[in-house]
Amino acid sequence: MNRTDIRQTLDEESIRLTKSLGQNLLHDQNVLRRIVKAADIQPNDEILEVGPGLGALTEHLLPGIKTLIAIEKDKRLAEHLRLRFRDNPNFQLLHRDALDYFTHQDTDWSRWKLVSNLPYSVASPLLVDLALMAHCPRQLVITLQHEVARRICAKPGTKEYGRLTLLVQYNYVPDSMFKISPHCFFPEPRVDSACLTLNRRDKPLLPNTLLNTYTAIVKRAFSQRRKMMRKNLRGSWPDEQINEAMTAVELDEKIRAERVTLDQYARLTELLNESA
Repeated sequence: MNRTDIRQTLDEESIRLTKSLGQNLLHDQNVLRRIVKAADIQPNDEILEVGPGLGALTEHLLPGIKTLIAIEKDKRLAEHLRLRFRDNPNFQLLHRDALDYFTHQDTDWSRWKLVSNLPYSVASPLLVDLALMAHCPRQLVITLQHEVARRICAKPGTKEYGRLTLLVQYNYVPDSMFKISPHCFFPEPRVDSACLTLNRRDKPLLPNTLLNTYTAIVKRAFSQRRKMMRKNLRGSWPDEQINEAMTAVELDEKIRAERVTLDQYARLTELLNESA
């Protein structure tokens, strides 16, 4: 499905894309094939696709896999997908809000891959929800804003490094990324995009019993970026416990949150959880 096909289909079915839903449909065939290649599709793969739109990526994924579950919020697009792929036994459609769906169900997705051109409006919160699941997908191959991809992959000490980096990397390790021009989408977004591959860790950064403490520390630490991390953590833990934990991890008392590494956040979590 190229740009002309998209225009024609939208006109024929009286579908108007909604900016508030972040609907930018990827149509460049070379980029679509490159995404499929990045996902290393195998015959027994089970695939999740969020925001399939008119099914351009779906069309490339279906021939080589076992099952594809597409989650589409827009009723008009969901009906188009239902009709377009109605004869494909490997295709399942959920007319749902993906954010709501993943928040309120406890499915084991650990064997699945998520391969999606994510709607810009939900990409960050959706990725955090997925990354903090007990049984999250084994791989994410996702198209999203280039700026968001850079934040996920950011290194300590950079302006991009922050809550999103640390929450997504709780369960995932960035693998590869390639940039995508706005011209590859309809309508064209005002920003560059990227396809990012994230592989699930062999084991989570911490036991799941420490997840709530870890997320609380990360969110508090970055609540005010210009403040020293120690001050941001006050109110949740006594000063004495914070100071002892930071000393044990060899962190300067004046350090800011963006200079603390992932492993150091993990160690802080263990120490502050023990003293809670």
